[in-house]
Amino acid sequence: MTHITDRIGNSLKNISTTTTSMPTFFLAFFCIFLLLLLVACDRGEEVKAVDFSKTVPLPSPEATPPDRPVLRGAVGAMISPKETHEIYLQLLAYISDRMDMELEFIQRQTYAEVNELLGRGDLDLAFICSGPYALGREEFDFELLATPVVQGEHEYRSYLIVHQESPFQSLEDLRGTTFAFTDPQSNTGRLVPEYWLARMGERPETFFRDVIYTYSHDNSIQAVAQGLVDGAAVDNLIWDFFDQKKPVHTSRTRIIKTSDSYGIPPIVVSSSLPPELTDQIRDLLLGMHGDPHGAAILHELMIDRFVRADKAWYASIQDLHDTIDALRINQQP
Repeated sequence: MTHITDRIGNSLKNISTTTTSMPTFFLAFFCIFLLLLLVACDRGEEVKAVDFSKTVPLPSPEATPPDRPVLRGAVGAMISPKETHEIYLQLLAYISDRMDMELEFIQRQTYAEVNELLGRGDLDLAFICSGPYALGREEFDFELLATPVVQGEHEYRSYLIVHQESPFQSLEDLRGTTFAFTDPQSNTGRLVPEYWLARMGERPETFFRDVIYTYSHDNSIQAVAQGLVDGAAVDNLIWDFFDQKKPVHTSRTRIIKTSDSYGIPPIVVSSSLPPELTDQIRDLLLGMHGDPHGAAILHELMIDRFVRADKAWYASIQDLHDTIDALRINQQP
């Protein structure tokens, strides 16, 4: 992985010229992200942990009584911590304010850690990726609360992206290159590209020269845009969001493959949350688009509205996982 290390080092030297308008704290996070790029997938290498164990109580703009109940909310690491705060803070604050609760915003590095918190009852509500929901709902016993509708759809896809100026036109062209997954449990960021490879009789660890985890889709987009990796698979909703709102990195990438559709990442609640509180939060979300303040927040997030979710929308993700296992068994000598 020496060649990746050298390229990351060169990028670090140029950060001051390419991110002068970004806050200082984002520069610090970006350096951490670059270090994460050194972590290889499925090679038995030790993963360097980043401590995401701290919680952040978010004060309401108005004074509140000390005994106000707390709503513990989280966003799975689909996007980086800085962007998570910027994009989802208003929505989480809207929920807590309307519920007359204090919001405690909790972040973890991986999808698995968020699932574990939900399963233990240490987290009340979370926006999670479809993969962790489909593959973890029975083990961690969390409840499907609501699903966003984006551009009239409750489905999303995986984009296979490469650098805009690269010669790559297909997944086959990426043989022997460097590739970025997002999270070990990501549907669009790992499961889908693994399925594509399994259909070709290939595995990531032998098809690619190097495979790394970035732990968020915007980090994967940025890694491709800056030439740190040759390709990545990312959530189309996140790529489309940044392409419209902040296209500095998406404009330097190119989509060469789009997956089938899957159930969009949902909002879930812990089974330990009282049923009446679960119903109140669900009703709030389902009516959010009818409230001027709520509608404005949804507009910023490029969400049409929230709807009741159906478990059947996520069955194809479990099928995808099972198909990969079956293909690999059949491919064994």
